[in-house]
Formats: sequence, structure tokens, C-alpha cells
Amino acid sequence: MSSLAISAALPLPAAAGATPRGAAAAPVEDDRALDDRLIDRSLAGDSASYGELVGRYQDRLRASLMRLTGSAEEAEDVAQEAFVQAYLKLSTFQRTSRFYTWIYRIAFNQAISKNRKKRPRLSLTAVQDAGGPEPVAESDCPTTATFQDERARLLHEAIATLEEDHRQVIVLREFEEMDYQQIAELIGAPIGTVRSRLFRARSQLKETLASTLGET
Repeated sequence: MSSLAISAALPLPAAAGATPRGAAAAPVEDDRALDDRLIDRSLAGDSASYGELVGRYQDRLRASLMRLTGSAEEAEDVAQEAFVQAYLKLSTFQRTSRFYTWIYRIAFNQAISKNRKKRPRLSLTAVQDAGGPEPVAESDCPTTATFQDERARLLHEAIATLEEDHRQVIVLREFEEMDYQQIAELIGAPIGTVRSRLFRARSQLKETLASTLGET
């Protein structure tokens, strides 16, 4: 057989990054599978993998805790404590829920266990530190965007005026998007109590925002 015939009989090499004909594409790793892999490596002593887990969720956790506590500084402290506790207890994580759900429970319990002598007030600086919307001058953006940013800022400040029990359920329902059953399990209260607190919290927010917007 000639060299030309031999060359024609051989399969062409796949182009870089291409999937060979007939071969299945490599599956994309989903978030939960990635968490599990990082957890396995962390348990095997790979501290860098746990650092990656922290990096995946620390901003989201801090922002949620800031809404819950009304203090960016306290949110930072609680988040750090939660990640340390989670690392120490990582071998006890049963993986029946997502890693974020598990560490959020740890952080939530730490946050509510702190005896706060006065109701927190959310400052504009705290909103900015948590990655919340920052009002800007009308000359820097369209009027509509400025108005929306201002309303978002007022909403965060209104949430900070709620009683702790009411603020908890609003944050869990509206920001963490938990269902009533999940909230009930997390705060240790009946679903009926969760519904009642949500109703009162939403009513108070509506009144507060109506009053504030009416004055501006």
C-alpha cells in the first residue's frame, strides 16, 4: 500500500479543544458536585480546597448576615467564625443539604445567639460594604436608575428597623429564598409562626417605606 493510501486510512487528529467524533462531551461539573469534591479534598488535608470553598460563598454569606444583623462589622466577624466552625466540624457534614445551607445555619445560629442590647441601625456605609446598591448622582446615570438605587437603599434601612424576629424571616424568605418549612426548621418555630412574622414584617416595611417615600 502506498504512503498516500496509508495516510488516508488513518483518522485525522482532533483539533485542539474539539471533541473527537463519536466521543461523548465531558460533563460539566455542577455546583454541588464541585462542593463535594472540595469537601473531600479538604477532609484529606488540602487546606487550599477549603479556601476555595470559602471563596465561593463568603461574599454571599456576609451580605446576608449584614441584612440580618444590621452591622457590616458584626457580619464579617460572624462569617469568619462560621467558616472556622464549619472547618472544624466538616467531617460531621452529612451532605443532605447544600454546603451553603449548612454553613448558613451555623452562621445564623451564631448571629442570633449574640445578645444585642439595642436594635441595630443600618448605615449607608454598611450597605455599601455588603455590596448593596449605592446611590449615585443624577449626572452619573439615568434618573430611573438613580431612583431605583435610592429605593433599594431605603428598603435595606427599613429592614434594619424591624424587630429581630421579623428581620430574620424577611431575610431568609426574600433574600435567601427559603420556603416556609426551611425557615421554620432553621429558627425552630412552627410554620404558622413563620407566616405570622412574615405578614407583620411586610406590613411594617410597607408602612415604613410609604412614610419615608412620602416625606421625600
